[in-house]
Amino acid sequence: MSTDDSGATEAGADGGDGPVETVEHVSGTGVPIRGNDIDTDQIIPARFMKVVTFDGLGQFAFFDQRFDDDDELKDHPMNEERFQEASVMAVNANFGCGSSREHAPQALQRWGIDALVGESFAEIFAGNCLALGIPTVTADSEAIADLQKFVEDHPDAMIDVDVAAETVRYGDREIDVTVDDAQRTALVDGEWDTTALMRSNAGVVDETARALPYVDD
Repeated sequence: MSTDDSGATEAGADGGDGPVETVEHVSGTGVPIRGNDIDTDQIIPARFMKVVTFDGLGQFAFFDQRFDDDDELKDHPMNEERFQEASVMAVNANFGCGSSREHAPQALQRWGIDALVGESFAEIFAGNCLALGIPTVTADSEAIADLQKFVEDHPDAMIDVDVAAETVRYGDREIDVTVDDAQRTALVDGEWDTTALMRSNAGVVDETARALPYVDD
């Protein structure tokens, strides 16, 4: 079993032909994004969704909050040099509300975000994050405010999101967080990426296909 820089691990699936990726924990520096009801149009404006692939969407994450009409930088955490390498985003309530566009988590992932810690998340947004292996873990408003303040004061400090244990550690503190049961099972057991899961069990898939009378070689 190996662990990569984002906290993802790989382990062979039972009876499978290769590794499946699990996400038991994510470690990285943080970036605080304050505000309730931040919707997907703020995360990725609709005009940037006219793409064939999701490649390059990261540069447009929070574009209208980061740039004015003349493309000049505005005051926003994601414009600050100290947060450029962040991979854990600390947010507030109802993050990712609005439309169901999967471009929102795609843009955040391509900016560099591997996990989100917040007060609450819109259900469809959280589901779209899960499809990318991005945990969306929750804590109460006081705990999130403390985390955001810590990240702002210590931009180089590591934040460790333990999906399996449902904890977040930073500095000398450890707080309990909540991970949706279905999300936690999918991430920890490596079931979040169905394509990879099928690939890791290619032998079983082939065997099943050969047994079907309506499938020809």
